[in-house]
Amino acid sequence: MTADVEDPERRDVLVIAASAFAAVGAASLIWPFVDQMNPDAGALALASTEIDLSPITEGQAITVMWRGKPVFIRHRTAAEVEEAKKVPVDDLPDPVARNENNPGSPATDENRTLAGHEKWLVMIGICTHLGCIPKGQSLSDTKGEYGGWFCPCHGSHYDTSGRIRKGPAPRNLDIPPYSFVSDSLIRIG
Repeated sequence: MTADVEDPERRDVLVIAASAFAAVGAASLIWPFVDQMNPDAGALALASTEIDLSPITEGQAITVMWRGKPVFIRHRTAAEVEEAKKVPVDDLPDPVARNENNPGSPATDENRTLAGHEKWLVMIGICTHLGCIPKGQSLSDTKGEYGGWFCPCHGSHYDTSGRIRKGPAPRNLDIPPYSFVSDSLIRIG
């Protein structure tokens, strides 16, 4: 008669073991699908980049790529910095700095650079009108009326701080998130 009676504790152990086995099996099947949604190594490499500033001489500008966008880095002269500082924010078409390091701040030259590194201007080199690439990076380029950058496609003029001064562009050139790792090395992103 005892052979017909089932042991309830034995059944509970079997149910728990089978449920755990099924959960582990389901997780091992789902994991590859979840993992494939993560960015690949190429995308992660583009998330940030480090640039050595030591070879850039005063007055020189370079273009680097970050997240598929050109980034202008300019070693401004003392005269360019002083000229940019003199411009009243009230004279600018766009009074906002557009600096991801200092969001919502007024478009003074100090708010478009990092404190202690005012001679270095780092900005995304895409015209805010229709996405063209402004000229002014090389010595042979037309720099526009304000000594900065000029977009020949539609005539937007930017000053030595990358602020729109004349033309159809509605906003200043954007400043990406960046920081100084050392006096001669920056990390963008």
